[in-house]
Amino acid sequence: MMVKLEKIDGGKISLEIEVAEDILEDALGQAYKKVVKKVNLPGFRKGKVPRPILESRFGSEVLYEDALEILVPDAYEKAVEETSIEPIARPEIDLLQMERGKPLIFKAIVEVKPEIELPEYRGVEVKREVREITEADVENRLAQLQKQHVKLHVLEDATLASGDLALFDFNGYVDGVAFDGGSAENYSLEVGSGSFIPGFEEQMVGMKIGEEKEIAVSFPEKYHSEDLAGKPAVFKIKLNEIKRKELPELNDDFAAEVSEFATLAELKADLLNKLKEAEEKKSSNEVAKKVVETLADGIDVLLPAAMVDREIDRMIGEMEQFMKMQGLSLEKYLSLTQQSVEGLRVDKRTEAEKRVKSDLLLEGIVKKEGITATDEEVEERISKMAESYGQPVEVIEEYFAAQGQVEILLQEIKVRKAIDLLVAEAKITNVVAPATKEEE
Repeated sequence: MMVKLEKIDGGKISLEIEVAEDILEDALGQAYKKVVKKVNLPGFRKGKVPRPILESRFGSEVLYEDALEILVPDAYEKAVEETSIEPIARPEIDLLQMERGKPLIFKAIVEVKPEIELPEYRGVEVKREVREITEADVENRLAQLQKQHVKLHVLEDATLASGDLALFDFNGYVDGVAFDGGSAENYSLEVGSGSFIPGFEEQMVGMKIGEEKEIAVSFPEKYHSEDLAGKPAVFKIKLNEIKRKELPELNDDFAAEVSEFATLAELKADLLNKLKEAEEKKSSNEVAKKVVETLADGIDVLLPAAMVDREIDRMIGEMEQFMKMQGLSLEKYLSLTQQSVEGLRVDKRTEAEKRVKSDLLLEGIVKKEGITATDEEVEERISKMAESYGQPVEVIEEYFAAQGQVEILLQEIKVRKAIDLLVAEAKITNVVAPATKEEE
């Protein structure tokens, strides 16, 4: 097999591939065995028409399509391997020659991963924001733990206040007529949460258990139900029960209940250490991101549309998975934000281009530095994943093998080592991180 490679515009490569005539003849023979099974000719049983008669009756071209299906994919893959190009999309195939007794010649035009000129990547200068963890951070974390272990007490004789949990019946009316979804019994609502129509919860404040009341509100102009959008409504409600939150007292008993520590002092010390570790990890990740982005920004390369579009697909997929964990579908998100899929793709394009540039940079460094991934590193990575997912190591190994993702795992390890190299060689200046809103 002979291959001629030519670079053409738009980040594409043209491969002119020539396959020897004996290989073509063999493929035509295989094609004949496939085609003859479908042919009926008088005087011959189905599937028994001799090849010369078949070609005489229908022309030798009757075998070409099936022969090409046999030859082209394999020849193309061998040409890709021989020329060491990295295709990023399906090739466009153009048949140049296919005749009996002559070599098969076809052209494959394909977008390839662009070659980049690596910048000087050792010694890049970046600033590292350092934020000191203080006692106030520990107190904030304790307050969060308090809220997570809040207790609700049913009140016998009280008036409803913001922050209380109200159980109530309601019936809603527009123009005096009940509407679908406008009624419920023993509905649970945290007053002040903003879950209901604006103005509704504020009018509940001060009600007593057993009290009935009419609440007048107006639906928002951009309400999800067009039939109700912008319309005034009246809700007749009855308050059945009030539950009030009570935060647990911060003491040794609380520490013993929510952690493995016997005293509040021990819990605070542990929280301080964990907050420092989390801040250190966050700071390290941000430095690594800055180093990579600083270098990637300096690369001048025409990014193939296929690579950018693929990255956008990946980003939207990640977004969709995250929203599913929050109980929200992509379709619902687009509806709430009044956005289309096309608009979302436009919004993601700039970030996708940055990611693609970063990937090209890191892949280039991996190749130049000869970075490899050892069996031990792969085993360690799989072991950590198994521990994280609560699965046996064998299950994770089988998954990667079945999905054909072992090579992806190897590449991830190599890229991580390239990032570690960049950070180790970088010139990092520590600066005090700006205060957050909570700290101001």
